[in-house]
Amino acid sequence: MNFAHLHVHTEYSLLDGSNKIKEYVGRVKELGMNSAAITDHGVMYGVIDFYRAAKAAGIKPILGCEVYVAPNSRFDRELAGGEDRYYHLVLLAENNTGYANLMKIVSKGFVEGYYYKPRVDKEVLRTYSEGIIALSACLAGEVQRYISKGLYDEAKNKALEYEEIFGKGNYFLELQDHGIPEQAFVNQKLMQMSEELGIELVATNDVHYTYAEDEKPHDILLCIQTGKKLADENRMRYEGGQYYVKSPEQMAALFPYALQALENTQKIADRCNVEIEFGVTKLPKYEVPDGMTSWEYLNKLCFEGLERRYGNPGEELKERLTYELDTIHNMGYVDYFLIVWDFINYAKTHGIAVGPGRGSAAGSIVSYCLEITDIDPIRYQLLFERFLNPERVTMPDIDVDFCYERRQEVIDYVVRKYGKDRVVQIVTFGTLAARGVIRDVGRVMDLPYAFVDSIAKMIPQELNITIDKALKMNPELRKSYESDGQVKYLIDMSRRLEGLPRHSSMHAAGVVISQKSVDEYVPLSRASDGSITTQFTMTTLEELGLLKMDFLGLRTLTVIQNAVKMAKKRMPDLDIDKIDYNDQDVLDYIGTGKTDGIFQIESAGMKSFMKELKPHSLEDIIAGISLYRPGPMDFIPQYIKGKNDANSITYDCPQLEPILAPTYGCIVYQEQVMQIVRDLAGYTLGRSDLLRRAMSKKKADVMQKERQIFVYGDEENGVPGCIKNGIDEKTANKIYDEMIDFAKYAFNKSHAAAYAVVAYQTAFLKYYYPVEFMAALMTSVIENPPKVAEYIYACRHMDIKILPPDINRGVADFSVDEGCIRYGLMAIKGVGRPVIDVIVKDREEFGPFKNLEDFITRISMKDTMNKRVIESFIKAGALDCLGGTRKQFMSIYIRIVEHVSQEKKYAMTGQMTLFDLVEDDQKSDFEIKLPDVGEYAKETSLAFEKEVLGIYISGHPLEAYEETWKRNISATTADFQPDEETGRAKVRDGAKEIVGGMITEKTVKATKTNQMMAFLTVEDLLGTVEIVVFPRDYEKNREYLEVDQKVFVKGRVSEEEEKASKLICEKIVPFERTKKELWIQFPDKAAYMEQEPIVFGYLADSEGDDEVVIYCQQERAVKRLPRNRNIKIDPQILGRLMNHFGEKRVKVVEKTIENKI
Repeated sequence: MNFAHLHVHTEYSLLDGSNKIKEYVGRVKELGMNSAAITDHGVMYGVIDFYRAAKAAGIKPILGCEVYVAPNSRFDRELAGGEDRYYHLVLLAENNTGYANLMKIVSKGFVEGYYYKPRVDKEVLRTYSEGIIALSACLAGEVQRYISKGLYDEAKNKALEYEEIFGKGNYFLELQDHGIPEQAFVNQKLMQMSEELGIELVATNDVHYTYAEDEKPHDILLCIQTGKKLADENRMRYEGGQYYVKSPEQMAALFPYALQALENTQKIADRCNVEIEFGVTKLPKYEVPDGMTSWEYLNKLCFEGLERRYGNPGEELKERLTYELDTIHNMGYVDYFLIVWDFINYAKTHGIAVGPGRGSAAGSIVSYCLEITDIDPIRYQLLFERFLNPERVTMPDIDVDFCYERRQEVIDYVVRKYGKDRVVQIVTFGTLAARGVIRDVGRVMDLPYAFVDSIAKMIPQELNITIDKALKMNPELRKSYESDGQVKYLIDMSRRLEGLPRHSSMHAAGVVISQKSVDEYVPLSRASDGSITTQFTMTTLEELGLLKMDFLGLRTLTVIQNAVKMAKKRMPDLDIDKIDYNDQDVLDYIGTGKTDGIFQIESAGMKSFMKELKPHSLEDIIAGISLYRPGPMDFIPQYIKGKNDANSITYDCPQLEPILAPTYGCIVYQEQVMQIVRDLAGYTLGRSDLLRRAMSKKKADVMQKERQIFVYGDEENGVPGCIKNGIDEKTANKIYDEMIDFAKYAFNKSHAAAYAVVAYQTAFLKYYYPVEFMAALMTSVIENPPKVAEYIYACRHMDIKILPPDINRGVADFSVDEGCIRYGLMAIKGVGRPVIDVIVKDREEFGPFKNLEDFITRISMKDTMNKRVIESFIKAGALDCLGGTRKQFMSIYIRIVEHVSQEKKYAMTGQMTLFDLVEDDQKSDFEIKLPDVGEYAKETSLAFEKEVLGIYISGHPLEAYEETWKRNISATTADFQPDEETGRAKVRDGAKEIVGGMITEKTVKATKTNQMMAFLTVEDLLGTVEIVVFPRDYEKNREYLEVDQKVFVKGRVSEEEEKASKLICEKIVPFERTKKELWIQFPDKAAYMEQEPIVFGYLADSEGDDEVVIYCQQERAVKRLPRNRNIKIDPQILGRLMNHFGEKRVKVVEKTIENKI
């Protein structure tokens, strides 16, 4: 008997199915079935992955979806509550028409019918029913629902309605048996209905996991989905453990009374034949000006660009351009380049900053002439074949960086140009990754947080790490796994769920542009913010031949643009695209390591690398960006040695010199690997790109075959090989080995060159226009006060003064004000851009505000101002320019606001006020006078600034202690913040660190054993960090754990994922208790012995913890007085000693805390 599973949920029924596609296909094959279906809940996320896996295994893929059908219209919201909000229905594509219709149906569910679930209605099903086979689904199907309610006749009517929608022979009644009593009753009625109506039956198993033993991990997965724990009583579960991939024999044993229903599954499977087309590009057409073809237009643009870029281009350049254009033409990508040129041109003509290029596109002279990129590929030896290889047809991939704030405008332009239905953003899936899945499973099993945390942290933080890899790499984890039953269970469950998709979200930058409506090619879904996305990921879309673009937002471009705008006020003819890239002063500046805020080179490791490297050209920076990554880092010493000592460079054969000279004999770039095989063995560049790909993907068999060709040649394909070119066998093999070594890590030079240009531009601006650059940098992080605080600290070290916000001189962003940086008004909490726009406009029209009353009167006319905004301005110091103190303003502003609104009322009713009758010169007598209340204490003013700005401006409570602080700490609070790119903090888990600062918040909690512990927020000059104080240390240090206390904390770092790390406290020392020593100097030992009684006399009436040290100059001897002679160093005792022995002989030395804690 033949049988096929037609109702199957895979991992893409998110957090509901744990049936991994590859395992599922493998299991179906193992059980001897020849076909299998995929029917995820409401989505088609997995159909292409499934199609490919099934085809590869020789199984026929049946593509389907279990859709949600709304009881009435898909546009209705809430007619029936709970279960009757929607019914289930299984749809299978019989042929390509059916597949196209299925995509339309599923898309409609998200685009039009989304309400709790993506719902369709019978109108949609009718419209798109051709080529589709429908099954009545599980107990949640509409027919089954009516049967369960005892409404058999209504159920029959519904079955007939579905049969009428899909056509006779295309609708089946579905039997299922998982041991649920209700199913037995429903199945009996379905058999009866089948007899009465002549609608055939089909048997399915509603698969949710692969093997019977997956019941437990699947139950855990359901708990992750619903946020419950295993121990919770009333939660969603699939009872009975029967929802796995059963064999045909097991199915026959379940349905001995309905063998025809089992036979029908195979009949349906035999009917379903969908062929999906891969690799055929579906590029949209670009509308070119009248009378031209797109090919002519591209040529025109390129040759005009060539003149513009190179002045009077030689033959060689024209040849290269023609060669590239011909390749583009032959590969069918003419429209592609026009589309990219068009939106980049739009951005540039609308003042939206565009990056100099990204990825391999910078290797193309066509890109350079079209101004898609700004890197001269000839000058930097960049290769076109690395980007478009005539010997390997793949979609070109041009990713573009735009100004962070205005990227959306470019996407909006593309949507307007090609149509809303043809431009869609792309889906991406978050998965249950190694650490995360352990935490999730631990939470569901209700294991103690600390226990689960310790296991999760044993997983190394590496790219693509898996639990299995971690068990091999970390002996500690393996030991726990083997010796502790609880750990074993936690890890085994986690392993089964690892890698499952967890949720769908929108790709940060990817956009699809298609020639017809996107849902002709791919199903659509919705992102969490409601915007429409594809249901297939980036790679799948490429395989299907759709054009995808990356529109990336790069904050640095926004910084450069804003800095240049400000710098032009000082230097009107500054053009950032025409700066000198060999300016030695700028390169030397990069070599000092003072590269805070400089693109790509501001991390601590990169700073020290640049100090060592001391770059002399842009080439050095390109190499620096390429080398400073795991792997290639090992070659840094060799690179630096070659740079500093030309004699240490050796080349295995003379042909290598022109290729490796720019990088001092090291292979750094993928392009160099391609040039080596071209110049030494005579490969074409297209073929050398194929070898480079094989090397970077570590394809051993290909590399072995190519080794033969590289050394000995391949006559048939016209490759002479190294030996013919005069390189002996041994040398050729050695070079090949070195290439394999390097190729694993080699970097795409085109990408590095583009990013080096951006890095150099930021360094140039920071060196020549530091104030403008830092102001632009701070504007770019205006919403992130901790980052602003970091840059303010950097400004102080650059001797740049930060001025408080000011309504008479400031604007929304950070700005330059007479060589200082004026704080941006947008940074004040509770003050939106509309208010600031009104203030700036009013100031420009009617001049500066004279006093508080003038300010409130003028702005309150505009209806954007309220009391909270005025209060925020006062607290931030933005009104200090109005001739009064913050305390005066706070005590009077409400009266002024009320007075002004009273005047407004009079004016509206046309009544005169006393003020209107008075002569102009007497008006000042009627102004509300500021009360004589003085100013707030410094602490209060600072606290207010912190409240509305998130940071201190006019000072810092720790300023006076900065030296002590710097000397004693091993990490700042900024080191605990996760890095934007890597998501990891500088401090590492488990490391011992010392931080110092002021306690700003304190929460005390009782543990389960009723002991007290505390959570503190400690703030230093850069930001804050959370400190956890466990009961033992809480008791010991209780007296110091008060808000506003200034303390040093030594402890262990506890790393958090994607969040700021914490410090687990081990010891606390208040600032004033840091250790000091009093040194007294004597010419020699004899002099000391003579005066010892006098010394002891001075010390006798002081008691404390500070040690006294005697230094005898002649003998260079140091004598530490015993502890009973310790004193408390204070001005009186110092004064007395200095009077007696002379100032030069008495000195106080502060010890760092490290020795004391």
